[in-house]
Amino acid sequence: MPQLVTARYRRADGRVRRLYVPVVPVLLVLAPLLLLAVVGGLIACRVFGIGLRGAPGALLGVGRVLWALSGARFEMVQGRTAVQIKVS
Repeated sequence: MPQLVTARYRRADGRVRRLYVPVVPVLLVLAPLLLLAVVGGLIACRVFGIGLRGAPGALLGVGRVLWALSGARFEMVQGRTAVQIKVS
């Protein structure tokens, strides 16, 4: 499971800023919203024709994708501004 998300961005003036976000404390703070997310996922499964028997499998698939994010990198450059996000 990812433990730390590092966001680094370079502003147009050349200064680099870093933001470190610990995953576990953020999940604990957002835990009350998890119930709403599960209900929303169940509704989405219903809308797209996935039966209630397939819904746990779909939610499990989303969980596996999130679990596998460790080591992922995302980089974007637009002109003189650059953003880099690293999950570790």
